[in-house]
Amino acid sequence: MRPPLSKDTRLCMSLSGRPGSFGTRFHNHLYDQLRLDLLYKAFTTTNLPAAIGGVRALGIRGCAVSMPFKEDVIALVDELHPSAEVIASVNTIVNDDGHLRAFNTDFIAVATLLREREVPTGAPVLLRGSGGMAKAVAHALREGGFRTGTVVARNATAGRALADGAGFDWAAETPAVGGPAPVLVNATPIGMEGGDESRDLPFPAELVDGAAAVFDVVALPPETPLVLRARAAGVPVITGAEVMVLQAVEQFVLYTGVRPTDEQVAAAAAHARG
Repeated sequence: MRPPLSKDTRLCMSLSGRPGSFGTRFHNHLYDQLRLDLLYKAFTTTNLPAAIGGVRALGIRGCAVSMPFKEDVIALVDELHPSAEVIASVNTIVNDDGHLRAFNTDFIAVATLLREREVPTGAPVLLRGSGGMAKAVAHALREGGFRTGTVVARNATAGRALADGAGFDWAAETPAVGGPAPVLVNATPIGMEGGDESRDLPFPAELVDGAAAVFDVVALPPETPLVLRARAAGVPVITGAEVMVLQAVEQFVLYTGVRPTDEQVAAAAAHARG
């Protein structure tokens, strides 16, 4: 167990428009297992500058940042790590004696998974979505060596901007695909638990069945309709649940300087989901 709470206990936190419990349970479980004198708590705010000022002034060690604060927080930190700078989006702040460094561990997690799973860089990419996570994925794909791709987004302004920034094309609807099998990436809420489109596929079924790989950033449920369809067709899959855990691990390492074992991470993830 961690040391008893005291005046020396350091705080880590998260800021989100809609706080959840995954990060709180994940980090605190690892603090317990590794006997670290830290505590993690989720918050929301209607005053972002004041909240970040509190992180700085109170010596809060780390702060996870979720929507809708990922871009607005950039003006409030002192230094951008390349993972945040390349996509102009922040999801992690580390406080070193009042100096706030910003990272994007979503970008780090996606880039790591693409590399470790050896997703074929010669395949064309169809990326559906144009929000913050789509931006992290698009730039991780580009940095990972993918050169041919299309951002599929009904919002023309956001879709074109993302496509231009990543060096991809843009389309309002899924285009017809000829030639090599594509890598399909869903970065929309389609398939998300509790949503209006929880049972839907973000791409046509026949396209999923013939894909080179499928990547769904939706984390809940871990097995989305897209993931289930791809698995049934024997298509290699990366899930949003994997991204959620890996980005949390990278945050944990940034805050503590300690990298937990795979077994410790698996136990913390199971605890966080339970």
